[in-house]
Amino acid sequence: QVQLVESGGGSVQAGGSLRLSCAASVYTYSTHCMGWFRQAPGKEREGVAKIDSAGTRTYAVSVKGRFTISKDNADNSLYLQMNSLKPEDTAMYYCAARRGPGCPPLLVRFFESWGQGTQVTVSS
Repeated sequence: QVQLVESGGGSVQAGGSLRLSCAASVYTYSTHCMGWFRQAPGKEREGVAKIDSAGTRTYAVSVKGRFTISKDNADNSLYLQMNSLKPEDTAMYYCAARRGPGCPPLLVRFFESWGQGTQVTVSS
């Protein structure tokens, strides 16, 4: 499995921006599907965005147009740029990986490796 470490979470006001980072322990750029998930208190973990080995991106409806997922081959990292943040975006955000060129559905059960999470809090 891939070791994943997230960073970049914090507290912002509504309308603000944050950029999350996820460092992978092994090369994943062209070998893994990478994704971001989030879990709010009392709720199930949900998919936010994913990117496959070819760079094809998919977003949850709730974040489309506000969030951008990207990856960097140079430092083997995954990113999530979050703009126009809303209080309902408050959650623990997790980086996830699944080996393979394509991406499965953006569901928890399809991803093999997980980071420890980074907290994002958006105040109104």
